Amino acid sequence: MNIAVFASGRGTNFGAIIKAVKSGKLKVNLSLLVCDNPKAGAIARAKRAGIKIALVKRDDFTNKKDFQAKIIQHLEENKIDLVVLAGFMRLLTPEFVGRYAGRILNIHPALLPSFKGTESIKDAFDYGVKITGVTVHFVDEKIDHGPVILQKAVEIQEDDTTESLEKKIHKVEHRFYPEAIRLFAEGKLKLEGRKVKISSQQA
Repeated sequence: MNIAVFASGRGTNFGAIIKAVKSGKLKVNLSLLVCDNPKAGAIARAKRAGIKIALVKRDDFTNKKDFQAKIIQHLEENKIDLVVLAGFMRLLTPEFVGRYAGRILNIHPALLPSFKGTESIKDAFDYGVKITGVTVHFVDEKIDHGPVILQKAVEIQEDDTTESLEKKIHKVEHRFYPEAIRLFAEGKLKLEGRKVKISSQQA
């Protein structure tokens, strides 16, 4: 199975996926990094790991449709079976999501549907909840909305700061995301409406 990781920033989840592939825990072909930011740390990670990079900058295109058409071209050329969003800071169009329906994963640092958006760790901390967490889900046309695959709770302790909470959440993410990809690659995820069933047997 060929997968493409989309990232715009440091790429820590991308790094965790690389590590899982190299260790043999995740048996997929990590074919491509799609990145819209030439300064992203994810690019350096891809270079070190020998992973092909598709740098597609939004500013090079007059509209979003052409921007995503170029990304689709890269995906088709590399015969991508699964798209893995790992801090990709561009919204995907409904047309893109429809084209890869059931084949796009995202990870979110909160227990969806709570604390959607890009500041979810800070939002949960500032709100004062005692438990937040991590969600891996399929992507649909709405933001942070698709069917949930896996969730893991993370407690917020009295002495936590936003920085310490972020570290705890990232630690869970780096273990959780490769696991969700493994389940998909082994045919163990079945979408039934908005519910995801996880099979113990390989499809």
